[in-house]
Amino acid sequence: MRQIDKKEIVSAVAQLVQEANYFLGDDMLKALHDGKREEESVIGQDIFAQLLENAGIAAGERVPVCQDTGVAVIFLEIGNEVYINGNIYNAVNEGVSKGYQDGYLRKSMVKSPIDRINTGDNTPAVIHTRIVPGDKLKIIAAPKGGGSENMSRLQMLKPADGIEGVKEVVINAVREAGANPCPPIIVGVGIGGNFEKAALMAKEALLRPVDDSSENPVIARLEQELLKDINKLGIGPQGLGGKKTALAVKIKEYPCHIASLPVAVNINCHAARHKEIVL
Repeated sequence: MRQIDKKEIVSAVAQLVQEANYFLGDDMLKALHDGKREEESVIGQDIFAQLLENAGIAAGERVPVCQDTGVAVIFLEIGNEVYINGNIYNAVNEGVSKGYQDGYLRKSMVKSPIDRINTGDNTPAVIHTRIVPGDKLKIIAAPKGGGSENMSRLQMLKPADGIEGVKEVVINAVREAGANPCPPIIVGVGIGGNFEKAALMAKEALLRPVDDSSENPVIARLEQELLKDINKLGIGPQGLGGKKTALAVKIKEYPCHIASLPVAVNINCHAARHKEIVL
């Protein structure tokens, strides 16, 4: 059994939440460059150029890509041969607190959704844990801003609604979101499972590289069809019109009950932030 000390996790999380807010991934930068080249709207092209300039300044000066440095969403993949010397949830929250304070990142968490008093250090994080084989600990930090998160949707369809019903849910979610999630967007979709599983899959789907496709050819085709239909909406970069409303659609699926067809949509803005480390 391999041992990982709590201090390693605190340090790793503190580093990840800062880097995730400062640096866009190479796949995202490439998608923005491609978007600028393919966008037909002059205003849209200018917006893409500004987004790329903004990303360059953020990386060069180690400042956030967006003022909304988000809820600290942390995914943990814990090997079943790993022993954590300390409480892993406390370690993650200590890391988030340290990272947001050291990096001067905006603290967005409130103690209660009713009294709205800021916790002052962006904790608690939203932590998702999965046990996997092996002796490693994988940590993924995915800060999620409120503008795009508020555009999330979940609908429990009837099985008879089928693939056309799924498409309608996704397209309507993007249409109703309009400019609010700061397009060009990445659209995460969870299909199947149950109420909570579909929502989690929609968020996990956003962690995939922008330029990949589902390993399931049926799902890969659905991703492309949805992307094409979304970009016909004409919302465009920052909602000012154009053909590039979305850069990608990512779908995860899971078996479900014979009477259910859950569909969840989680939208990410152009600052599709996530960084990971394996301890």
